Amino acid sequence: MIELTSVAALGGLTLMLATGLVVANRRLHVEEDPRIDRVEEMLPHTNCGACGYPGCRAFAEALVSAAALPGKCTVSSDAQRDAIAAYLGVDVGAEERRVARLACAGGNNVARNHAEYKGHQSCQAAALVAGGGKGCFWGCLGIGDCERSCDFDAITLNRYTLPVVDEALCTACGDCVEACPKDLFSLEAVSHALWVACRNLEQGDELLEDCAVACTACARCAMDAPDTIEMQDKLPVVNYRAPQPRAAIEHCPTGAIVWIDPDGTVTRGDRARPVLRHSALPDART
Repeated sequence: MIELTSVAALGGLTLMLATGLVVANRRLHVEEDPRIDRVEEMLPHTNCGACGYPGCRAFAEALVSAAALPGKCTVSSDAQRDAIAAYLGVDVGAEERRVARLACAGGNNVARNHAEYKGHQSCQAAALVAGGGKGCFWGCLGIGDCERSCDFDAITLNRYTLPVVDEALCTACGDCVEACPKDLFSLEAVSHALWVACRNLEQGDELLEDCAVACTACARCAMDAPDTIEMQDKLPVVNYRAPQPRAAIEHCPTGAIVWIDPDGTVTRGDRARPVLRHSALPDART
């Protein structure tokens, strides 16, 4: 008898809770705007986060609620953005496209190692062992965490184990920024033509023994473009709100500051020493 009473009580409680959930669902349910599904279909489905939202679905919701404009999706084509704007009856909006940039040019043909890292093949792991063994403590380790992190195949290691970003494929998702233990990647507007391809925080020509393309803090670029470039912590820092004179690269003796054209072509100044070596440098300890 006691067992039957318990079962009945449990059944009654279950029925009461189920009824409460049904009532709450009816009262609290919010109908979702059907346009969200349609707009999501019109987006590129990369879920890259370049728009500032965690995925295409979240961005579609922001578009429908007028919290964002289609132009924030820099991955979509002009035609796709125009189509979304026409469907929603809003302006396209403008958002400058961003891409990942690497602040290092020290491939193994111009930069030496002081020690050979043997272990799990990961930049993150190597960096934990005396910084990875590279002569320049701030330099790229070239093991490829950034390449593996990129879901869009926008990063490849070149023959000198230096990451190269295909700006046409880059979605500015930021995965490479998080993957690099040396903090060498950043997301930059494509209009940022002047670029400092070095993160070294020391100064002096003796640095060139470990990396032939290192910034030696000579400040020639800052002298050539004082309104645009300022030396901070022994590195030139570009003020992208100011004009970017191409002349700023011309007197750099190592080519540490470069000019990047809209098609991704990288140009060093005329005074930069030419890079002639096409094979890996021997380790500094040999």
